[in-house]
Amino acid sequence: MRIEELDWAETPWGEISLRRRRDPVTDRDVYEVKLGDDYLMSSQFVQGEQELSRIGLRAATGTRLTVLVGGLGLGYTAVAALEDDRVAELTVVEALEQVVSWHRRDLLPDTRGLAADQRVRLVRDDFFELVRAGRADRTYDAVLVDIDHAPDWLLREDHGDLYTVEGFARLGRMLTDDGVFALWSDEPPEPEVVRRMAGAFEQADAHVVPFPNPLTGGESTNTVYLAVRPRR
Repeated sequence: MRIEELDWAETPWGEISLRRRRDPVTDRDVYEVKLGDDYLMSSQFVQGEQELSRIGLRAATGTRLTVLVGGLGLGYTAVAALEDDRVAELTVVEALEQVVSWHRRDLLPDTRGLAADQRVRLVRDDFFELVRAGRADRTYDAVLVDIDHAPDWLLREDHGDLYTVEGFARLGRMLTDDGVFALWSDEPPEPEVVRRMAGAFEQADAHVVPFPNPLTGGESTNTVYLAVRPRR
């Protein structure tokens, strides 16, 4: 199997690389991101990232939505958000400059043009520190987050404070009065996560996102946690 490395860099989080390979099962190009020895993301399965936007924005109200996406990655969450005609402004916060540069250079065919969209602002910042310090420059109608693999499967240990009642409450202060928070997870729904979200929001639940897996011949799932209206 031929693997082509499209980009590589040292980052504060470790070595990051963007790779392309031809998948023998699906017979199509797959783009993968590795952070150190960890497979961070892949274009093999993107339904969960897309449904993060769709589920979140279906719960949002208003005709000119301001949306913040935490985590740029391969760009599928951001592109799916732009499919909603109500989205007037989309801010994407990404901690790693190298990831932002992939989109500015249009290295990823499926999300080409994202950085040039007039509604989009790409911000190089640590989303978790932004929430922790209350540094958001405005309130948002929706905040969509896809950074860690799951609330208990973190890329960095210091991310853990977001997934507490207090952390969710801090994030809630970034939302409009009827704002929406949606969170992607690669694991099945955890009732404890829903309970913590419910401690900071008026409504909280979990949505299972099924999708076909040609590698196993069966079905796989992701989870999208959804919370609506922060408690004031």
